[in-house]
Amino acid sequence: MILVNTDYITGKDIETLSICKGSVVWSKNVGKDILSSFKTLVGGEIKSYSEMMNEARAIATKRMVEEAEGMGANGIINIRYATSAIMQGAAEVIVYGTAVKFK
Repeated sequence: MILVNTDYITGKDIETLSICKGSVVWSKNVGKDILSSFKTLVGGEIKSYSEMMNEARAIATKRMVEEAEGMGANGIINIRYATSAIMQGAAEVIVYGTAVKFK
């Protein structure tokens, strides 16, 4: 599966199938959330939240790819990510794109 954020794949003649998406609401445990709150006092990267967002993006991307594969796609173009805070320590990540098939 080829994943790109452009509206074409170089060297490929493509047929547009449909939009595909994946999403997840992800959180860290309460213990890490409390420890992270102390980090805001001194500043700097909050690694547990960075890890949380990386994990969430990976899961959402996997779900999008699975949906595209179900359509018979070989690639996904115009991929975009969006996030929103659901509650303290939890975020939704959604990824979407256009599923395509190579001609």
